Amino acid sequence: MPFSSPGPRAVRQTAGAFGAVALIALCAAPAVAADGPATGLALGTIAPFDKVKPGSELPLSPTFTNTGTAALDKVWLSYSVTRGLGQAALPSNCLSYTVGSADEEPGHTQVVCEFDQPVQTGVVYAPERPLTLKALDRALYEHVQVTVDSSAPVPDDGAAAPVHGTAAALKLVERPDEKTPPAGAAAGADVAVNVVNTADLQVGGAQLKGKAGDTVTLRVKFANAGPAWVQPQPGQRAAHVLVTLPEGTSAVRTDTLCTNTGAESYACGTGAPWVNEHESRTYTFKVKLDKAVPGARGYVELGSEARPFDHVKKNDTARITLAVSGGTDTTGGGSTGDGGPKGGGDSTGGTGSTTSTGGTGTGTDGGTTTTGGTTGTTSTAGTTGDLTTGGSDSTGGNLAATGAGPALPLAGAAAVAVVVGAGVVVAARRRGGRED
Repeated sequence: MPFSSPGPRAVRQTAGAFGAVALIALCAAPAVAADGPATGLALGTIAPFDKVKPGSELPLSPTFTNTGTAALDKVWLSYSVTRGLGQAALPSNCLSYTVGSADEEPGHTQVVCEFDQPVQTGVVYAPERPLTLKALDRALYEHVQVTVDSSAPVPDDGAAAPVHGTAAALKLVERPDEKTPPAGAAAGADVAVNVVNTADLQVGGAQLKGKAGDTVTLRVKFANAGPAWVQPQPGQRAAHVLVTLPEGTSAVRTDTLCTNTGAESYACGTGAPWVNEHESRTYTFKVKLDKAVPGARGYVELGSEARPFDHVKKNDTARITLAVSGGTDTTGGGSTGDGGPKGGGDSTGGTGSTTSTGGTGTGTDGGTTTTGGTTGTTSTAGTTGDLTTGGSDSTGGNLAATGAGPALPLAGAAAVAVVVGAGVVVAARRRGGRED
């Protein structure tokens, strides 16, 4: 099964799917004699990898035992690896598949190794050499799902053509010094790999300019400047964005990933629970300039999700300023101001949306571009710096991005939950796409 985020979600999903298949098979199959041979496989305990540095190698050497009453002719070991981990040389008795993202699941790599040799009951076995993984530059919260099986695993949905290993074949060896797994031990395990890395999530603001009564386009931005991608805990999302329009304006049309949370405040999803490195999204609104309001300004902010990996706080909030001709210019001329109550400064940028370029990595990723509904767009590309652009296009003027401002009060958690649902819809449209 594909991985989604840290924790046992993949194991739970696998167990649920296997349980349903087993129930169908039980109902359809004839009764088996009670004294027939029993088969079973159990993995030994696999410790998590903690405080891993990008570039480090991780040797993975799982042990297992045949807990049944009859020997097995062959077994398979499978490893599902999240996209922040790569692998070294692949043995010739192993296959590797890349699997693209689908629905709420990010892309991953699946490695399946076949061991064509007898496996006796009650004996602890392990591959003679470990499968060596490597923490890539984008690694942060990674996972490896390890499974031992007595039948060949079926590749996950969306798997590409298999790549055959070319290194020397692996064989199983006995490990008499290892303890047999405890009673009831499972045939699968989820191994956490926690990497010491950072990801800079950031937002960019804009300037609204026009005459009273005009309807203009507002574009504000969200990006992950990396270097790591962010995969959240089960049932959570890596980030969402809060947008508050300036006083004296009103939304005529909102981005399809954004939900109103009261007055002219909006909570905006990111299209998927995870956020890839160097991914950016533009949220587009149609805004009416109702009147000039002295000192009016709005804000773009990151939501309340915990971000211990993000050490750059000055770009977590940006301003939306307002300049209505015929009234009072409330932008201060676009120069650096007092930075707002959060102490951030104004910054200026160009027009339109931000495009990230460049960047390299290893593993299974390739750049993708998807559309978030009819207005919001996501771009996954290469390098990012500080996100400093956004704007309106009613007059064709330059767009100024801005610094930090006060926190946006939400109307309630229910509105954010609606945004999460919108993100699911967008992620579902990306089924079959390849992960970056």
